[in-house]
Amino acid sequence: MSDRFREAMFSYAPTPLKVLARGEGARVWDVDGVEYLDFLAGIAVNALGHAHPVFVDAVSRQAATLAHVSNYFASEPQLELAERLKRLTGGTSVFFCNSGTEAMEAAVKIARRTGRPRILALEKSFHGRTLGALSITGKPALREPFEPLLPGPEFLPTTVDALEAAIGDDVAALVLEPIKGEAGVLDLPEGYLARARELTAQHGALLILDEIQTGAGRTGEWFAFQHEGALPSGTMPDVVALAKGIGGGFPIGALVAFGTAGDILKPGDHGTTFGGNPLATATANAVLGEIERADLVGNARAMGGRIRAGLATLAHPAITDVSGRGLLVGIGLTGPWANAVAARALELGLIVNAAAEDRIRLAPPLTIDDADVDRFLDLFTQALAATESSSS
Repeated sequence: MSDRFREAMFSYAPTPLKVLARGEGARVWDVDGVEYLDFLAGIAVNALGHAHPVFVDAVSRQAATLAHVSNYFASEPQLELAERLKRLTGGTSVFFCNSGTEAMEAAVKIARRTGRPRILALEKSFHGRTLGALSITGKPALREPFEPLLPGPEFLPTTVDALEAAIGDDVAALVLEPIKGEAGVLDLPEGYLARARELTAQHGALLILDEIQTGAGRTGEWFAFQHEGALPSGTMPDVVALAKGIGGGFPIGALVAFGTAGDILKPGDHGTTFGGNPLATATANAVLGEIERADLVGNARAMGGRIRAGLATLAHPAITDVSGRGLLVGIGLTGPWANAVAARALELGLIVNAAAEDRIRLAPPLTIDDADVDRFLDLFTQALAATESSSS
């Protein structure tokens, strides 16, 4: 199997000899029949878990009728999904694509189309690996091998003072994640998002939110900007990028615009061949419909609270903090032990992610229950023992 790994191209180094064969709910099995509790869910993608009957039925039904047509035509699933996303977000127009990085490419083009030269983004941010999205990603190690990238982006420390000093009438957009997922689930400072909305509105700049990882109910609201107090009362962002959980495992992305931001790109300025096809949009409709029907947004709040309470009770000396909201959880460690902890967890049958050298990321299916959380806490406690050998 290792030879086959070497012959393929991967976004990340594959876990040695772990070839997954099937899944059900919050569990997956490898080709040797070993079972794992999946608390990563394809990096916040599998909102309904694995092989959920609603997902399976939606893919099967739509594939048997109409899978793809060009965007010279509309389809009923596409229109239905656009209406659903507008209702859930409060937005006014929707552009469909195939992934989160493509949604951010569209966002970058909207910002550039304003004619203003500057785009502000945050240090330690992540928005994708295509060149436009990479240009606004605040991780130098990811950008530098591909420079020169797009001119204009500037990367700010995540403080209100830095934002107030940088903003001006020549800024096209401020781009940010409500929670920095790829940096290890780092929260924005209290009040930062609200102040960002005030400042961008004052200077006529767009506020572009990357909710690719935080959207679709993961944080305990449909979208992170909807948490009480996140934005000033009565205000909205200008653009929100979505992907991951909205498709529940089927590749789809979306860019939702609010008000006049939806009029900036003109017909012919942007496009996609596969984006918004009937198969993708029918599946996303089914996934979002099930999240609504089963109140999985509420379950994300409840199970996220249970995880946090369990980690607090654990009070392990290697844990420094617990961040994030709902079922997007970051666990800070006292040293660079995250890879060792994640590797030991995998040996024990638990999938978690070392998002940074000292931070573990959890993003389980929104469908997890009390028993899943208890099992996680048990296995994670055992995995933390890896910190002792690593530190020594």
